[in-house]
Amino acid sequence: MSKEQIQICEEFFDIMPPEYQALVTNATWGQESRGWKDVGIKKELIEQHSLCAGCPESMAFRYILASLPNPEDTVMVGSTGCTSLVFPHVGIHNIHSLFGNQNAIASGLKRALTVRFPGRIKDVVVLAGDGATVDIGLDYTLQSWFRQEKFTTICFDNELYANTGGQESGLMQKGFVAKMAPLGKTFDKVRLPEIAKESGWTYLQLYTPCILEIGKNSMEGLQEMRDSEKPGERFAFKEYISDEAKAFLADRAEKEKTRKSAEKEALAQA
Repeated sequence: MSKEQIQICEEFFDIMPPEYQALVTNATWGQESRGWKDVGIKKELIEQHSLCAGCPESMAFRYILASLPNPEDTVMVGSTGCTSLVFPHVGIHNIHSLFGNQNAIASGLKRALTVRFPGRIKDVVVLAGDGATVDIGLDYTLQSWFRQEKFTTICFDNELYANTGGQESGLMQKGFVAKMAPLGKTFDKVRLPEIAKESGWTYLQLYTPCILEIGKNSMEGLQEMRDSEKPGERFAFKEYISDEAKAFLADRAEKEKTRKSAEKEALAQA
């Protein structure tokens, strides 16, 4: 679990695939300032996938991987579903769990890594769909939150079981008609953000789910979705930050400001 594991032996460097060479020489390993702005500029940790053509999940994967603060010391835990089709193409350590138990796997993994590597931060990131996170895996998800386990949970809120034909999901909107819910969903969308906050969250971020109709221009499809929803209720970015997280982010911002100031000063003296 370090950058050393991807290094190429000098004698074999010239015969390795150019994509692998670039992953070693032009990726953002070890850069504290790495982030989504590196997409398209630096070598990415995912450049191909086996998702359906045009699936927005692939873009979400790119931004998530670009924003991992410490990829060389990160393990991602996925679950059965569309996300499991992507992980074989990802350039960092990952574990495929059984459907729904990804947060239980992550809990044990984070604790084991803490013992195995004392004094060194090893990040664990769970990434799964709403079926694994909120339906079949809800108990594991909540128990990890209640115990205040120190890892990140990312849920792709598809608002249905997208990988298996469209069954009803707990995060589906009330009244939504799906292949496996022909009469429409009869209960409200599970209030997962509120549950997370009550569980003692540190940082919570929400993006609006978006499923585009294949064959339509992206902006046309987005506008149709906007028109079908009540203005301002879903198409918005929301962020909840605890006092602990605010202090951490403020410290990072100050360090970044100091770093940029030092670089500017060094450039002026050159």
